[in-house]
Amino acid sequence: MPTLTLYTRVGCHLCEQAEAALRALDYRYEALDVDRDPALRDRYGDDVPVLALAPPGGPERVLLKGVFSRGRLSALKLQLLREEAKGRGQKAES
Repeated sequence: MPTLTLYTRVGCHLCEQAEAALRALDYRYEALDVDRDPALRDRYGDDVPVLALAPPGGPERVLLKGVFSRGRLSALKLQLLREEAKGRGQKAES
């Protein structure tokens, strides 16, 4: 399972709920406060929390924004695990 990036800000109740749900489902993630970086603040503004994946050698992909329910996060985890397994299968064929 890849390490994801959670864009957040201090005092955001949705961000706090997202972090709690991510921890409960054993996600690996790095939380970044958008207010500490002007470029991130410009990119995300008030659209936090944002969960993103930056695959090696690829562009960042936004996975979720806003309310992160356990159902949405569980479905996302299954999707990411399938993608990871598919990627491993393609590498083995090479």
